[in-house]
Amino acid sequence: MRIIKGWMPGSGLLLRFVRDERGTTSIEYGLIASLVAVGMLVGLKALGTGNSSSWGNTAGSLTNAMK
Repeated sequence: MRIIKGWMPGSGLLLRFVRDERGTTSIEYGLIASLVAVGMLVGLKALGTGNSSSWGNTAGSLTNAMK
């Protein structure tokens, strides 16, 4: 009794798996989406740091002006 259909010695299952290109496009799109997401995270981190610094400077200026 075969557990996995098509898994027999000499059936070429491994060769068919290596030659199969149906999933390559989805893998490529996944890699591109992950690169875009990493780029966005790096950009947002830099923007957040700069924005925090700017608000800190504004708060310091207001504090000094009220003295």
